[in-house]
Amino acid sequence: MASTTLTRGLLAGATALALTVFLAPGTALAQKSTTWRVQSHWPSSSSSYEDSLVRIKNVIEERTDGRVKLKLYPAGALFKAQQTFDAVKRGTIQMGTIAPAYAQNQMSLAGIASGLPFAFRNVWEVAYFHKGLGFEDMLREEAAEEGVYWSTDKVYPTEMVVDRPIESMEDFEGLKIRSSGALQTFLTEAGASASYIPGGELYTALSSGVVDGAHWGAAQGAASMSLYEVAEYHVKPALNIAGTDVFIINQKALDKLSPEDAKTVKDALNEQFWVRTNEYLYKEQLALANAMAEQDVKITTLPEDVQNQLTEVAQKSWAEQGERSDKAAEALDKLKSMLTRLGYIDENA
Repeated sequence: MASTTLTRGLLAGATALALTVFLAPGTALAQKSTTWRVQSHWPSSSSSYEDSLVRIKNVIEERTDGRVKLKLYPAGALFKAQQTFDAVKRGTIQMGTIAPAYAQNQMSLAGIASGLPFAFRNVWEVAYFHKGLGFEDMLREEAAEEGVYWSTDKVYPTEMVVDRPIESMEDFEGLKIRSSGALQTFLTEAGASASYIPGGELYTALSSGVVDGAHWGAAQGAASMSLYEVAEYHVKPALNIAGTDVFIINQKALDKLSPEDAKTVKDALNEQFWVRTNEYLYKEQLALANAMAEQDVKITTLPEDVQNQLTEVAQKSWAEQGERSDKAAEALDKLKSMLTRLGYIDENA
């Protein structure tokens, strides 16, 4: 009898211990699955919707064993793309993707994050500026003040497509260009007529002549949006090179995850930056070569007088971004110091 009682006691104790471990708060086993609503600024037809957004969904769900699920919505499904930052900040949705330009009213660094025109010349330079010189940390610190976690998706060039060649300053000044954020201001000040049009309306605007040209990433973005069907000239050099796609997460939603799962999400996003930057560059070359071969797309280079005008206006726009806050001034100093060391500008620029 004593042996039976002891056995029962041991079994009961083991069961209680197992339940305690299973139900202990803060453990991955105890955490219920959660589903985040995620609205993108990419239409579902955009290459980045699949390659960036669907990829991170799959990575996060797999690495958290399904405890963190993402329900995806394309651009405009829930609200306008430019409302996404505020929606994530309020917790209306838990996560989103935006262009930094859409957060200019909330973050003084957003203009620099959008990419200062005619600054960097190679993608690796921008990647180093973000990750090696601390610009990404500065962005996260400022976003955190709004209750938002910020993570740049990738770095890539922004290049225009137009429906006619640009052979003179007069040609450039006659262009109606779809743009956004700092680049919209820059192109307008340089002499063109730039206006914002949502991605879902861009093809129609180009095909109907509402605009003569646009930028949506570079070759890959233009191809995925079918822009080469109505604008067969791909313009070099790049207007800018920057981290112009960003993941944002409501900080309270992130804090509700277990420490392990929150770390998994952050690690996945950090990894995504490098994976997608390199992948995007590779696919960029393939997309342009394919467009040239199959759609007779032509590469055109802006004439020297246009480039000189753009460079002059660009330098003024840099100064304006640096005046937005002390943080922006610090970031601009970092950027100009790097460009000076690379020999792209003189120390007094």
